[in-house]
Amino acid sequence: GDYGYVSYNTVGQDYVGAIDVVNISDPNNPRVTSRVYYTNADLNSIAYDNGYIYVAGGVDSEQSVTATANSLVAKIAVSGGRINTSNISYGFQEGFNATDVRIVNNDVVVTSGQDGFVVVYDKNDLSVKNEAAFSDLRSVAYNGNELAVLDAAEGVSFLDANLNTVRSIGIQSDFGIDAKRTLDFLGNNIIVSEGTKGAGVYNSASGSFVEYLPILTNPDNAEPGEIVTNGVAVNDDVLLMANGAGGLSLSETKADNTVGVGVIELTGSINYVASKDDYIFAASGKSGFQIIKLNRPSESLEERCSELSNYSGSANLNVNSGEELAYSGSKRFNNVNVNGSLLLCGSWTVKEGVAINANGLFEMNGTLVVGRNNRQRNITINSGATLIVEGDLVIYGNLVLNDGASIAFLGDDSVIAVTGEVIKNGDVTVTGNFNDYYNKF
Repeated sequence: GDYGYVSYNTVGQDYVGAIDVVNISDPNNPRVTSRVYYTNADLNSIAYDNGYIYVAGGVDSEQSVTATANSLVAKIAVSGGRINTSNISYGFQEGFNATDVRIVNNDVVVTSGQDGFVVVYDKNDLSVKNEAAFSDLRSVAYNGNELAVLDAAEGVSFLDANLNTVRSIGIQSDFGIDAKRTLDFLGNNIIVSEGTKGAGVYNSASGSFVEYLPILTNPDNAEPGEIVTNGVAVNDDVLLMANGAGGLSLSETKADNTVGVGVIELTGSINYVASKDDYIFAASGKSGFQIIKLNRPSESLEERCSELSNYSGSANLNVNSGEELAYSGSKRFNNVNVNGSLLLCGSWTVKEGVAINANGLFEMNGTLVVGRNNRQRNITINSGATLIVEGDLVIYGNLVLNDGASIAFLGDDSVIAVTGEVIKNGDVTVTGNFNDYYNKF
């Protein structure tokens, strides 16, 4: 909702931590509305669910009156941006330090590090429901079907509902001692923070290695050991990497590839990242809680169409290579020949035909009619060229897709009516939802 929840820990042997509640209803003016200090506990991970925050961390059990082990999970009531310290429940488990917490349906899943466990607690009273021992757990992820845990000594293990390991991915990377490392699912893959190697991408079903996503920047003044991938976060087709002194990088998934876009300029060492809806939340060692707005380009052409001027040119529309033209309105063209980029919004007819040549782009929103019932004409899409349709496209003739051509339909209501044939000359790409009126595809 309107709040972000932040946990803090202290490097080294001291157990000191805190929790902040931050009102982010106005991302440009965030406000801390509640804060709790722990003078005897590190708080390493935090989750929110239905009026409670759940934190996982570490405590010196020999110095504590209540702790039965060094790894803890706490359930704390929160309402309206205020923490209720009179309503706190605790659970304890073996391991030097609890490293991650995740809410899965009615359960709280907590991992603990060296000589630790993954433990499933009842969300209501933090009673233990199940547990499994591992060497050195750092993180847990859930994809709606199964859990995955990152063991720094072994790699990734996939667990069923009873915490049985059903398959594993052996990883030889050096995950460091007492270092934060996370993992997350991305489609059919799982992404693993692997320190100096960046992020490792693995097929979550087969366990096969896919690729490494490198750290995109290497600041001049940073120590090599400080440029490491500490955490990853997935938001739809966006992958974020918290790379310590290497900053916060953003990659985008396209088809089967993940492409590095760039580094978001933030100060300090970026130690952790989370993302939800249109926002990114990053933890900076020097600058605290960072809020970044994701501006996603709309797939629809409507917003771009609203700002266009009406077409008033020739009936022969030619777009030269390198040109980017865009118009609204209506016109009866003799022909349309696209070598560059063209956007037409409105209602259009073409008497003789449409050619989209190599690497050309033709986008249409509204209605486009090519040819007449008694005068058959074609749309031809050549190698590397793309036609994007949002609306109704009628072709009295053929749609010719040459090798390497693409046609994409936006939204769920686009219609294409081809009276002739859809001719595919080689490897072509057709994407999106559309009504194939005459069943020619």
